[in-house]
Amino acid sequence: MKKKIPNFKTEDEEREFWATHDSCDYVDWSTAQIAVFPNLKPSLKTISLRLPEEMINDLKVLANLRDVPYQSLMKILLAEKIQEMKRKKAA
Repeated sequence: MKKKIPNFKTEDEEREFWATHDSCDYVDWSTAQIAVFPNLKPSLKTISLRLPEEMINDLKVLANLRDVPYQSLMKILLAEKIQEMKRKKAA
């Protein structure tokens, strides 16, 4: 029989509890099901990326043709290439 999860007064109290306790003592993970949260926005992280000026200028021209910001076009192209490489790896 699993232990009962305590009631927490604050998120900090809950965070401290789970940082020091194993969830396997409280949750029967064999009955867990995959959950899908379609409306969640992905977390974004800002990075610094050095690119040749000519590449940036080319991106800006291509982005202008698509009527999108060049940073958005970079994300689109990168996402497409990542998916392509994942498909090749899976094949």
